[in-house]
Amino acid sequence: MDFGGWVRRYRQEDPRGERDAVRLVCFPHAGAGASCFFPLARILPSEIGVLGVQYPGRQDRYREPCIESIPLLADRIHEALLPLLDRPFALFGHSMGGLLAFEVARRCESDGNARPSWVCVSGRRAPSTHRDEWIHLEDDAGLVREMLTVGGTDRRLIEDPDLLTLMLSAVRSDYRAVETYSITAGPPLTCPMTVLTGKDDPKVTVSEAQEWAAFTTGGFTLRVFPGGHFFIDDCRAEVAGVITDALRSSRLDYAG
Repeated sequence: MDFGGWVRRYRQEDPRGERDAVRLVCFPHAGAGASCFFPLARILPSEIGVLGVQYPGRQDRYREPCIESIPLLADRIHEALLPLLDRPFALFGHSMGGLLAFEVARRCESDGNARPSWVCVSGRRAPSTHRDEWIHLEDDAGLVREMLTVGGTDRRLIEDPDLLTLMLSAVRSDYRAVETYSITAGPPLTCPMTVLTGKDDPKVTVSEAQEWAAFTTGGFTLRVFPGGHFFIDDCRAEVAGVITDALRSSRLDYAG
């Protein structure tokens, strides 16, 4: 199902006509498309409706220009999501997607229409931390080295020249958006937040992940998993358990 081009749903509506108890909006990492969440959607309970955000410039939107600004991308996504926020919802993002989940949550809370029942940031350090990174200025070979270092990309895609050309365009644009991002002043979130990180993630230290605690007043939990930047693939069942437990708990307090 396609919601205005921005959102993909991989599980069909309940044939009995029942509504999802909660919708989980998922934000992909740099260079990725919404389909990266299909494996996770398959193992989550049916009460959770999984929606994957499809950024411009990849997969079926490859003809559209990428948006190279986290705030602008968050604005566009928030606008597209508004018709879907008619029931309890939560936001989950990995890496670049974690920043977008946070920024979209800020917009949801500031406009007063609907607030998320839970926000989960995975594999991304807090905005209060800083690393001087300029990977988006590397040549194509440098971008490929980065992709191989952090993992999460099927090597068969890298070995296909045509697919690699399309993918590198999105990866470079997404890295530019992340590496030029600077948080603007604003109040912390009021919803619960969980941050997931890999113990050996080269992109995030445990202390950098812990700093997210300052960005919500609604309760904060940090979970450290074995593995590197894409621990969410190796620990998918455990991550699904965290999501399920959090959503079953948080929706009880949903303010609507």
